Amino acid sequence: MLSLLRIFRRTIYLSGQGILRNIGIFEGGFIMPEIVVVDDEEEIADLMSLYLINAGFEVITFYDPLEALEFLEDNIPKALVLDIMMPKIDGLNMLTKVRKKYYYPVILVTAKNEDLDVIEGLMLGGDDYITKPFNPLELVTRIKTLLRRREIYENLDGKHKKKFQYKDLSMNFETRDCYMNGKKVDLTSTEFDILRLLIVNIGKKLSSEMIYKNITGDDYYNRACNSVATHIRNLRIKLEDSFEEPQYIKTIWGEGYIIEKEN
Repeated sequence: MLSLLRIFRRTIYLSGQGILRNIGIFEGGFIMPEIVVVDDEEEIADLMSLYLINAGFEVITFYDPLEALEFLEDNIPKALVLDIMMPKIDGLNMLTKVRKKYYYPVILVTAKNEDLDVIEGLMLGGDDYITKPFNPLELVTRIKTLLRRREIYENLDGKHKKKFQYKDLSMNFETRDCYMNGKKVDLTSTEFDILRLLIVNIGKKLSSEMIYKNITGDDYYNRACNSVATHIRNLRIKLEDSFEEPQYIKTIWGEGYIIEKEN
């Protein structure tokens, strides 16, 4: 097998630690990695890292999820790529621990027979998922889309209305904070963006397809995919809204979702 030093540009392999690093050096020290990849299958982890590095990202890859979790306690990447099925601690438990403190984008890596795990992962705060086997270029595209979406929204926030109040719900688009009755509501990046999309289009019905394409930037929409419905469900739970008679996000059966204008 070729040395990883020969395969990955600007890469250091820490033997025996299960850690693959793509390190950028500047005067004064270490550049924080933009992407953290966690997968116990080394070949898959290395392949994902290779494509991300070639796309220009600073990457750190862990084969051991416990070591990754320790690293993520005090280090904040721009995004996390997380395999669901791993020894020691699975990706869902790891995601739960990460979400107690951080809300950067998380992409789940799953197998074909893990549909229920995907749904649970999205409910726990995952932003997107990709199913093995996959084209690594798709992973790169999904990460770029998540990061670009966040950057676009942050830039728009500086030019347009920064705060919004609706009934007992208030949102600060600049700081990406959300409050209900004055109490902070912790939303994932995707949940915040979906809620903002509905808020800025108040009074308009938005289909699941429209929401999906706006949030992911992906023109391909699979009607069998229920990720939007899962995120909406999470939002209702976090906003403590009624499922039977919601006061905020309402479902228009067969058409989509809407936040109605106040009378």
